[in-house]
Amino acid sequence: MAVAEASTGGLIAAELTRLPGSSAYFAGGLVAYDHHSKTGTLGIPIEVFDHVGSVSAEACLAMASAARRLFQAGIGLAETGIAGPGGAVAGKPVGVSYAAVSSDTGDVVRENNFTGDRDHNRKSAVEAALLLLADHL
Repeated sequence: MAVAEASTGGLIAAELTRLPGSSAYFAGGLVAYDHHSKTGTLGIPIEVFDHVGSVSAEACLAMASAARRLFQAGIGLAETGIAGPGGAVAGKPVGVSYAAVSSDTGDVVRENNFTGDRDHNRKSAVEAALLLLADHL
């Protein structure tokens, strides 16, 4: 599996590789924090961001698919969100986060809304992404 992360900044990859032997299932990950890394490195069309923004179900699913493709992995897991304290825009408050899984058996994306500070929101986003992965598996 492979990951593409935004607001979690690598925390999902860190959690997935915490235990010895994780190289048996973890191919790699990418922290795609800004638009350039999402469009350039991940290859997500700029139109996705122009239409729905980088914090959206569509962008998150595109990130999961791109991680899968880049690392030639069977499963791609992605996260994007607004951890805070700033960054909120109309319709997207601080604490909104999306997690997505892409695999041969299908794609799924889930919206989450957290109400803590930056640290809490990031940790909650990691937990939500890993729960989505577990549910998918």
